[in-house]
Formats: sequence, C-alpha cells, structure tokens
Amino acid sequence: MTVTVAIVGRPNVGKSTLFNRLVGRKIALVDDTPGVTRDRREAEGKIGDLRFKVLDTAGYEDKTDGSLEDRMRQQTEIAIRDADVILFMIDARAGVTPLDERFAQVLRRAGKDVHLIGNKAEGKAADPGLMEAYNLGFGEAVALSAEHGLGLADLHAIVSKAVDAAAEKAAEAALPEDQMPEVDVDLPVDDGSTEEGPAKRWDPKRYLNVAIIGRPNAGKSTLINRMVGEERLLVGPEAGITRDSILVPWEYNGRTINLVDTAGMRRKARIEQKLEKLAVGDSLRSIQYAEVVVLLLDAQIPFEKQDLTLADLVEREGRAMVIAVNKWDLIEDKNKALTELREQLERFLPQLKGIPLVTISGLQGRNIDKLMAAIFAIEAKWNSHVSTARLNRWLAGMTESHPPPAVSGRRLKLRYMTQAKIRPPSFILFASRPEALPNAYQRYLVNGLRDAFDMPGTPIRLWLRGGKNPFDKSEK
Repeated sequence: MTVTVAIVGRPNVGKSTLFNRLVGRKIALVDDTPGVTRDRREAEGKIGDLRFKVLDTAGYEDKTDGSLEDRMRQQTEIAIRDADVILFMIDARAGVTPLDERFAQVLRRAGKDVHLIGNKAEGKAADPGLMEAYNLGFGEAVALSAEHGLGLADLHAIVSKAVDAAAEKAAEAALPEDQMPEVDVDLPVDDGSTEEGPAKRWDPKRYLNVAIIGRPNAGKSTLINRMVGEERLLVGPEAGITRDSILVPWEYNGRTINLVDTAGMRRKARIEQKLEKLAVGDSLRSIQYAEVVVLLLDAQIPFEKQDLTLADLVEREGRAMVIAVNKWDLIEDKNKALTELREQLERFLPQLKGIPLVTISGLQGRNIDKLMAAIFAIEAKWNSHVSTARLNRWLAGMTESHPPPAVSGRRLKLRYMTQAKIRPPSFILFASRPEALPNAYQRYLVNGLRDAFDMPGTPIRLWLRGGKNPFDKSEK
C-alpha cells in the first residue's frame, strides 16, 4: 500500500524545495516570489529505501471570497484530505506567524497524522523559531534544511512509521484474525485475479504521455479537469493561473494517460518576469518529454502567431501532435468556421500536412472521445516502421516519376533508403552527392512518404548520407 505524504504550509516556506529534494529532481518551480506553486503536484518520493507518493501544495492563504487565493486554499485542503501523513512546514528563521497559527487550527480539525517541520534551520538563527513552534501544538519541530538536505533522517523515521502502519492495516484487512491458519501452509499468492479472469499486469506500453499546450487562457486546465472528471487543476477567468507543468494520471480505455498541464506560452517579447520565464521553460521541457502534444487553440481567435510558433516547435522536437480547437460551443456558424480552420491549417502548417484537427468544448466535455481517438491514431503513425524493401520500391517509383535535378551539369543519383528509427519515423537516404540535393526535392520525398505509408501529420526526419548502396553488388 502506497503512503501519501503532503507538504503544506503558508507561502514561501520552502515546500517545493523539499518536494524536489524528495523526488530527486527539480520538477517544481522554485523562486523567492511567494505563491509560485498554485496547483497541487504529485510524484514518487524516496528517502533511502522508502518509496511513497508526495504532494506539493500551494501556500495556504486564509481566503474564502472566491478569489484565486481561495481556490488555491481549496486545492491544499483536498491534498490534506487525501494524505496519510502531513508535513506542516514553517520558516524556522521567521518564526511562527499568525497565518501559521490559523493553518494549525485547520490541521487539528482534519484529524490527520501531522508532523511539524521547521525549514531553513541551517544555523543558529533558526533556534528561536524552532522553540516558538511548540506553541502550535504539534510537539517538537523537526529541524530541516530542504535546500541543503539536512534533517532527512528524521523524515525517514516519520515516513517509515507510516509505511509500517499502512502495511499492518492492509494485512489485517486482507486476513482477519479469526481466519488465521494455525499451521504452516503454502498460501496462494493474491495476484488480483477474479472469477472473471486473471489480473491485468502492468505493461509499460500502456502508458502514454500527453502534454496540453497553448496560449494563456485557452482552456488547458479546464479540459484536463473535464477529462479526469474532477477539479484536479486550478481554473478561473484569470489568464496565466498555471505555472508549473502538472502531471495528472488518467485511466482511459485500459491505458494510463499521463496528462501534463502546462503554463500558457506567450511571445518571447512579452515575457518579462523571471517567474514567467521559468514557467515557459518548464512547458518547453514538457514538450520534449511528451509522446503526443495537444495544441489547444481558442476557437474565437485561432491560429495566432504564437500558435503557429508552438506548432513549429513541436514539429522540430519530433513529437506527434493533435490540434484541438476549444470553446467550439461559442461558435455560431460551425460549418463555415470549420472550413476556414482547415484552409488556414493547410496554408499555415504545410510541414504538417494531414495533422488531425478536432473541435471540442473543454467546459462542456464535448468531443473528448474524438480527441482521444485522434491522439491514439497519431501515436500509432508516430510509431510507424516501413520495411527496407517497401521503401526502396517506393523510392524507385518516386525517382522514376520525378528524377532528381542535375546540379552543375551532373545528375544526382539516389541509391538506397532505410528507416533508422521510429518516434518520429526517421529515414536515411544514401545519395551520390547528398549535400547537393535541393530542399524542395527533400520535401517532395517527405510528403511522398506521408502519402504512401499513411503517416499524415506525422513529423518525419530525412537524413542524407553519401556512399554506395550496400546491397548493390555491381557497385562494389
């Protein structure tokens, strides 16, 4: 049984720094600005031999007025509800603040296993704050420095105790005392099988990483909330609510889809604040680690310059992509608008000819099944492999119908082609003078690959190499 550990506290006490420390890599944005974290984030944490789920939360604000801070508070309270262990963090150097005291009252009412953490405790300046922490009613505070990794042994003891307690509880639930065997026997292993059939075992191929990207306020978080069926991510009318890239696991048709919500990305000239630069950098990394990217457009203002820049970035990264046009419920003449969208797509993104385009409403949950069908279809194309024999028969037909041009009075000879890798489909073409093959002819070949081998909208890599056909004996 997995133990869930939530890190909570007021803004800017170092929760995300500890989260990154426990996860083992910097996946949560960290800055001196209060309120960097807004959504709750989860990942696998580890201390020594212990493995557990750890939740990072927004800084607690005592607001109940429907504001952004109020919605952040609600997300933190959900994390408290779901956690087995609460790490209540304060800034040991700043001491106990009135907000810490109000938050302590909330945690006492929650009835959870709460442990007080005095962060930033490296040095004697933290001693008065650690002593003052007794007044919060959670006993002695654990002196910790998340930035420097001090105090992790105490955290190991806290989590280890919770893991042992959870294991005992699970064992008691699985086998009551009055059913305990009195003699040593070989008990069957419970693998989750039922009368209906054997248990489904974990298969890494079932996992699919899908990043949702777009301009601010395109509706990315709202779409993910509708897909997973809960208010998992913070949403609202304010643009730029999301800062961190948040991974949300979702079971769909027997597969685990790791949905990644990203910060809205604006034009570089408009990105001025350091924090926004960090958020955009986090979004760009999410594209690199995704398998499929959903570019979310606003149906009322589609194909802005930034949308095209993002599409070009995804293509250059070699990720599979689906374009989803959100807020379709606000469009009156849908047939006319759809025709215009397809014409614009053909004109603005010729390098992604045939890319899937799906109209949706994230707010109302319309066409999510169509979006998922398009995601699975483009994923299959992205994993396409073509045999060498088929490739070279196709290459012979392409060069016969449209021979390579002559350069400096000498005609180029295309000798041989093979596929080097998938994800994205990448091909090596051996030619007599690869450096002289015009870009226009390379585009002709790439478009031909898409048409002949059913890979519409898929990024394709074509690498040119010199040398002879290794299978042509007459050239040896």
